Amino acid sequence: MATRPAPKAPRPSYHCHECGWEAAKWVGRCGECQAWGTVVEKSAPRSRVQAGPVTAPARPIGQVPIEDSQSRSSGVPELDRVLGGGLVPGAAILIAGEPGVGKSTLLLEVAAQTARLRHRVLYVTGEESAAQVRMRADRTGGIYDELYLAAETDLGAVLGHVEEVKPTLLVVDSIQTISAGDVDGVPGGVTQVKEVSAALIRMAKLRNITLVIIGHVTKDGTIAGPRVLEHLVDVVLHFEGERTSRLRMVRAVKNRYGPVDEVGCFDLSAEGIVAITDPTGLFLDARHGPVAGTCVAVSMEGRRPLLSEVQALVTHSAGERPRRTTSGVDGARVAMILAVLQQHAGIRLHSHDVFVSSVGGARLTEPSNDTAIALAIVSAHLGKPLGRNIVAMGELGLSGELRRVRDLGVRLAEAGRMGFRSAIVPAETRESAGQSRVLDGMRVVDVDHVRRALKLLDLEKDESPRMGLS
Repeated sequence: MATRPAPKAPRPSYHCHECGWEAAKWVGRCGECQAWGTVVEKSAPRSRVQAGPVTAPARPIGQVPIEDSQSRSSGVPELDRVLGGGLVPGAAILIAGEPGVGKSTLLLEVAAQTARLRHRVLYVTGEESAAQVRMRADRTGGIYDELYLAAETDLGAVLGHVEEVKPTLLVVDSIQTISAGDVDGVPGGVTQVKEVSAALIRMAKLRNITLVIIGHVTKDGTIAGPRVLEHLVDVVLHFEGERTSRLRMVRAVKNRYGPVDEVGCFDLSAEGIVAITDPTGLFLDARHGPVAGTCVAVSMEGRRPLLSEVQALVTHSAGERPRRTTSGVDGARVAMILAVLQQHAGIRLHSHDVFVSSVGGARLTEPSNDTAIALAIVSAHLGKPLGRNIVAMGELGLSGELRRVRDLGVRLAEAGRMGFRSAIVPAETRESAGQSRVLDGMRVVDVDHVRRALKLLDLEKDESPRMGLS
């Protein structure tokens, strides 16, 4: 009698813990989301989970106390603005940025200001020695008795310091340097970052401690480590700035306690980092006379209006393919604006090199900046300045029409506060096109098409009658 062959052992399978893609064998890169180091072996199915004891009984939502979760000021007004009011007890905050941008300096200032307000702070550094951090604190004036400092790279040691110090604010610099001894992988790896972050966040929630984590970024600007890290935390902040400039900006891309896309401005120097409460003047070029190729736009960063100057340079191209170079401005929108100007305004730049840049390191991504970019390009092409007291705003459509923008009243009020006396805005209706009105001492002209805007500013190439805008 033939014996039945023994059943084959199940072949191991692998899946990506980011997107769920499955594979028969291990690979270093996910074939679906293209992430590196996220493919792991599927674990054997576990037994059915039984009901267990609860930490606290469930109760109606209206009876849950909220006094312990009220935000308190961090001592840095610009950071409070981005966070939506301040630091929330039990919150986990992740701040990421390029190397050398000033993340450690900013959080050391936050720790010092929090300690100044008589709140105990524990600053854990895994990248520097305690003496190096002390030297920076001496330089920036951040020596306070309630600020505790520890240089550790082991998760168990960090949790031990928390047990001993009992802080209200814990700063970890950085998450990629902390490792857990009972977890496989090297410090900074996907598995280590995931487990260490989960342990720290779990501890912060149980003890009602505000946790601030510094994270590294990859070469393309995204946060290093597993994507699940951004899901675990409550707030994700990006700290950015040019190396050649002292201006630094903090943007919120995820915030469970406040607005998203809010921005805070800082000045980074050898003496430390200082909040800039009125950053509008940083993005305007200080010159005495009008210059061709410039126009001022008004963009919204969260709930804050910012005036930014756009500069353009148009020259004859020496090659067969003209160059289109941008800095601080979306290159795709500039290409679209050039096509609209050629098709609907008769401004032909197919044989010219076009360079468009923003002043002061501002990033102009809003469509409301289209009109200012178009006027700057035409002004540079014709060599005619627009004047120093004119702002322009409005989205440019593919047929040349100017579309309405949000928060128009707030933008005009900020432009008037900065001394501008004329504004070109999209027309509310077809009947109001070409009409002007005076708002708080500023002349506001409604425009429905880019050609009319060029005519108002004497930027048309034909010899038709002009409409002056002083």
